[in-house]
Amino acid sequence: MIDKLLDIDGNILLWIQDNIRNDILTPIVKFITSLGNAGMIWIAITLILLIFKKTRKLGGICALSLISSLVINNFILKNLVARVRPYNQISALNLIIEKQKDWSFPSGHTGSSFACAWAIFRNAPKKYGVPTLILAILIALSRLYVGVHFPSDVLAGVVTGILSSYVGQFLFEKISEKIKTDKQ
Repeated sequence: MIDKLLDIDGNILLWIQDNIRNDILTPIVKFITSLGNAGMIWIAITLILLIFKKTRKLGGICALSLISSLVINNFILKNLVARVRPYNQISALNLIIEKQKDWSFPSGHTGSSFACAWAIFRNAPKKYGVPTLILAILIALSRLYVGVHFPSDVLAGVVTGILSSYVGQFLFEKISEKIKTDKQ
């Protein structure tokens, strides 16, 4: 059963390579995937939210969501699962960005994207939440297009990212309660 799922995972990547990749789309997708490098776009959005008093709470939730995603995905799951990258397993898969230095499962780009975007989607007006969620989806799909993650890596990143947004909000509320209690 697991072998069949792994075959499907690899076949999806080869299908993307053979049927979707093209000279017009590739530079666009490479740019989109680079937005997620080290979570920089999400860190920038979080910092902007933290600047303004009106959005500071959401900025705090995003910050804690990103930290939760980093811990869950990059420190725990990647090292626990230790899944090699698809370009190291599928000889017919052509990598179109530089080789990655960490493990494949789950997708850290996807995890951080969904951690922040889901927090914004849940806590901000939809005119902000929907575009951030669309960006998160595009970054997640870009990881398949460029050949650095299996679909199951990306799917796990979506799940852990959404989970991280709830963890971040929970932590923010607990910290806020503690600060209020200590001030009294």
